Amino acid sequence: MNAPTSPKTTAQSPAPSDASKRLLPWLVAVAFFMESLDTTILNTAVPAVSEALHVAPLSMKAVLASYTLSLAVFIPISGWMADRYGTRRVFSSAIGLFTLGSLLCGLSGNIHLLVAFRILQGMGGALMVPVGRLTLVRTFPKSDLIRIMSFVSIPALIAPMLGPIAGGLIVVYFHWRVIFFLNIPIGIVGLIMVYLHLPNYFEEETHPLDIVGLILFGSGIALLSYVLEVFGEHTLSGREITGMLCISFALLTGYWLHAKSLEFPLLQLRLFSIRTFRAAVNGSFFTRLGIGGVPFLLPLLYQTGLGFTPIQSGLLIMPQAIGAMSIKAVLRRLLGLVGYRGVLISNTLIIGVLLALFSTINQRTPVWLIVLLAFLYGGFTSLQYTSMNTLVYADIAEYDSSSASSIASTMQQMSISFGVATAGLTTAFFVPNGASHMPAEMMHGIHLAFRCLGGLTIASTLVFTSLKSGDGDAVSQQRILRQHHPDG
Repeated sequence: MNAPTSPKTTAQSPAPSDASKRLLPWLVAVAFFMESLDTTILNTAVPAVSEALHVAPLSMKAVLASYTLSLAVFIPISGWMADRYGTRRVFSSAIGLFTLGSLLCGLSGNIHLLVAFRILQGMGGALMVPVGRLTLVRTFPKSDLIRIMSFVSIPALIAPMLGPIAGGLIVVYFHWRVIFFLNIPIGIVGLIMVYLHLPNYFEEETHPLDIVGLILFGSGIALLSYVLEVFGEHTLSGREITGMLCISFALLTGYWLHAKSLEFPLLQLRLFSIRTFRAAVNGSFFTRLGIGGVPFLLPLLYQTGLGFTPIQSGLLIMPQAIGAMSIKAVLRRLLGLVGYRGVLISNTLIIGVLLALFSTINQRTPVWLIVLLAFLYGGFTSLQYTSMNTLVYADIAEYDSSSASSIASTMQQMSISFGVATAGLTTAFFVPNGASHMPAEMMHGIHLAFRCLGGLTIASTLVFTSLKSGDGDAVSQQRILRQHHPDG
């Protein structure tokens, strides 16, 4: 275990005004939305883009994978860059890179350029989320984190679900290049607002960047992400997949051994000795294994199984957004009264049950019941994400907040990839070959996949049993509420 680092001095200039504090959550939320949307918006446009660029649709896998690979590689250095160069400079550079990458992607004339510029997009996206989250943590007191994080988590929750529908509509009614050009005006406005209103936090003294750790961890994570992206494709044999997994695990093990010997590694693994941080990060990872497959499975269920159009499918997903926003009104008080341990254990169980209930949807299910189920799922999922995202910082000292943000964001990105891979694996296991032309068989396989993911989510509840009743009080203010309501 590494020895604790000495506290660093966090500086800022100037102090954020009240107007900046009001605008800051909006700036971060929009950045989260842009980054999350681009993970899925291109999926439904693959046939149109491949035809326009004169390549086989299978070749487009590189375009999709390059973005998530770039995210996985560059997220770990986000905390160090924010400490070294300041949150405002890094966040504005992230938006600038993302916007420039979007413009160049839209102008690309061949697949090689498109892949290269998607990597540039991913570099920007990788810095936006953890640095935005770090800025919020350093701007607002811990007692306000639930309110702030619940607001900024909604776009990140909804964007991956809206991406495929938005991409399909753009291809049908406009042009595939509009998918990328859409980010440009948002990015320009974001750059101006960041320059005017984003606080600039930086460390007066920073340690050198762990180059060896970046190479080991970045290579291991990138290779693991790639394997998850292409998992199940017939172009790679089981031996090749196994070989790449072994190399990936060897690199990550090498990083772990390397990090143990350094005082300032790329990621401060000693933070996992903190119970609340460990439960939040590990719980987020394992919970998302089940939740992460929903954006992949629901469109399949609605369109292939039930015969709805992409637009109808998108409308059936929308109640999740309404549910996510509705829970905001009671989220802070709920955590304050029940505490993190009670909320996370009960809420994870509820989400697992809701996932299993999706397996009951068939042609005879009334639309209002599907809408209600989506609404409830959106609300409880939003509660889950906000609880885990805020518990990460409950017992983290300010000088460790940048490293905590990098670790949490890295694990979150990996869990999303794992979640989609798990959903694809379970669907492929339960759905027979050629079932895409047999809606009944397809729906039966999707139902079994939902039950499997629901069971996996329920099992992840065990991670949160390590929490104690008072954990997270600094964030949830549970102790204060108990003093005001001793009988509650």
